[in-house]
Amino acid sequence: MKLNELADNAGAAKKKKRVARGPGSGKGKTAGRGIKGQKSRSGVALGGYEGGQMPLYRRLPKRGFSKPNQKEFAVVNLGLIEKFIGLGKLDASVTITEDALVAAGLTKAKHDGIRVLAKGVITTKVTLEVTGASASAIEAVAAAGGTLKVADPLPVFGKSVRKVPLA
Repeated sequence: MKLNELADNAGAAKKKKRVARGPGSGKGKTAGRGIKGQKSRSGVALGGYEGGQMPLYRRLPKRGFSKPNQKEFAVVNLGLIEKFIGLGKLDASVTITEDALVAAGLTKAKHDGIRVLAKGVITTKVTLEVTGASASAIEAVAAAGGTLKVADPLPVFGKSVRKVPLA
């Protein structure tokens, strides 16, 4: 066996179809595009064009809004915290911080903070320090004899504080 005798298996590599290269190629003249019409020309934009009629994407109303600077919280459930304490990945005798939750593998990253939700049951007495928590999660931890400290409470929108001028 020599290098010049090496060859791929028959039919393993399909040759590229070379269009518009004369009648002998089988795809000469119109190059498989048919005769005339918009689709036979170059630069065709048929995506949203409806023959002059108002396109669907312009007939439908705009809806919704995406906040460009919206905070993204990592979510951790109480049931998972209980499970990780049982497995020995979290120590319930010390304060469990956000860094401890990430180190244990409950979440991949903190993002803008960790928010604790009340899905699952917690029976261990724990002290948690996180960015946010649901009201039911705070109650569940308190019922188990622990404390859940929210480091940075979210502002309540819609309730404006009016400054009353001194009379």
